[in-house]
Amino acid sequence: MSIPIHPDPGPAPAPARDALHYLRPGLLQLTSLPPLSLYIHIPWCLRKCPYCDFNSHEARAGVEGLPEQRYVDALIADLETALPLVWGRTVHSVFIGGGTPSLFAPESIDRLLAAVRARLPLEADGEVTLEANPGTFERERFRAYRAAGVTRLSIGVQSFHDRHLQALGRVHDRAQALAAAEEASEAFETFNLDLMYALPGQSLAELEEDLRLALGFGPPHLSIYHLTIEPNTWFARHPPQGLPEDDEAYAMLDRIGELTEAAQLQRYEVSAFARSGHASVHNRNYWQFGDYLGIGAGAHGKLSFAHRIVRQVRLRDPQRYMDAALAGNAIAQEHDVRRADLPFEFMLNALRLREGFALADFTARTGLAVTAIEQGLREAESRGLVERDMERVWPTARGLDFLSDLQALFLPD
Repeated sequence: MSIPIHPDPGPAPAPARDALHYLRPGLLQLTSLPPLSLYIHIPWCLRKCPYCDFNSHEARAGVEGLPEQRYVDALIADLETALPLVWGRTVHSVFIGGGTPSLFAPESIDRLLAAVRARLPLEADGEVTLEANPGTFERERFRAYRAAGVTRLSIGVQSFHDRHLQALGRVHDRAQALAAAEEASEAFETFNLDLMYALPGQSLAELEEDLRLALGFGPPHLSIYHLTIEPNTWFARHPPQGLPEDDEAYAMLDRIGELTEAAQLQRYEVSAFARSGHASVHNRNYWQFGDYLGIGAGAHGKLSFAHRIVRQVRLRDPQRYMDAALAGNAIAQEHDVRRADLPFEFMLNALRLREGFALADFTARTGLAVTAIEQGLREAESRGLVERDMERVWPTARGLDFLSDLQALFLPD
């Protein structure tokens, strides 16, 4: 998924504010609020992957050394503090991401989700996703997460080739990846497998083998990401050798499209493929410019009010986050989204969806008239990057392939 990158939070929590602060008059006039999701961040991993730019921290003392119960206490306290900002709103999905949430025991996830249900009105049969790493896989563990209330598992496989897993710094091997995928297919009706392509030294044949193995488990959802070198990662400082050339990467993407279509998985987002009824509710809410309350170390959030849209970031350091959350304020940064930035922020997400967006939703979720994006739409249409009618706008196949160029047309002057 694509969420705007924010600067590193500063050394101290932002000043605490009551709900009236967010309800004061402002420049926007939102007639309704978008759907609301809850994101919960668990920041620890067994080892930091060299390509990862998320807020993750190695469990240097091992899993046994993690402050698991204190961190759950902090998450619950963080949620309690945030309740006035979302009071009365139904939560349509919950996503527990990381880091590696599957480092936490099913009993801790059960306690966390029980606390969420006691404090927020969750949609009946709402989607609850947990990210899992095959390196933390234990037989029956996935079933225990299901019993705790998780309805959807997302497994970071990345590859089934040991050579590529080692190059990516993953803590699991091929055998663990296969076992985890098999267990997920047996324990969950809806589950996702994450794969990566354009890996160091990867051939088209090796990508095909990864895809065929993954598809053999019948996943209702598949996420496939091009390996990118992000700033402030190990790979940015020490670029891997043998990355495929652009032409090879495009050939891989074409093959991904052919094999997923043959498996009846439709590409509904630039990196996501799903069977009918199994698209990620939570991720779609991001891409449709919905709201999300983010709790946990380094978690981002976006919340809409009648006259403003607010972005928040929690403290990144896990220890400082726990101390601050338990004291009643873990927010490190907070700002109103500028009116001039709203067209780009909306389009940055909505154009990732193959179905695009309804023009009425642009107005409802930004408070702006469609004229705010008309110039960009005309330019995109002239380049063959989007198509539109009186009600909707959607990216063409070329638009999805050159998504960054398309999104850039809506940057503020």
